[in-house]
Amino acid sequence: MSGLVLKLGPKERVLINGAVIENGDRRSRLAIMTPDAKILRLRDAIHPEDTKTPVRRALFAVQLVLSGDKDAESAHLPLLRQVEELSQVFTDPDSRQMLAEASQAIIERQHYRTLKALRALLPREERLLAVRPI
Repeated sequence: MSGLVLKLGPKERVLINGAVIENGDRRSRLAIMTPDAKILRLRDAIHPEDTKTPVRRALFAVQLVLSGDKDAESAHLPLLRQVEELSQVFTDPDSRQMLAEASQAIIERQHYRTLKALRALLPREERLLAVRPI
């Protein structure tokens, strides 16, 4: 995670190595230079009670790695399995591309890229569930 840049809005909160940090009154930009720092924007956080769909469960699993609550190595194979399961449902070319990006990011241990790719699937999942609720 060396060289990660966080752009924070006013009063935005971020979890860094277990500490919640709140930005001041102005937008700011922070460069995180420490490799393997555990960082999660709290605006991106999913609460455990909101993990009622397959994509949200996968996002929560990535979030646990980013927050430091789960070891990246022990999460590696389960994350790959979750993405593989999602590929059984999301068969359109755009979704497949997002899932391929998520898989590649998991393999490369780039968990922010994984989070970004999976978050892009949320609107698609919502549309699918609106047609066919769980």
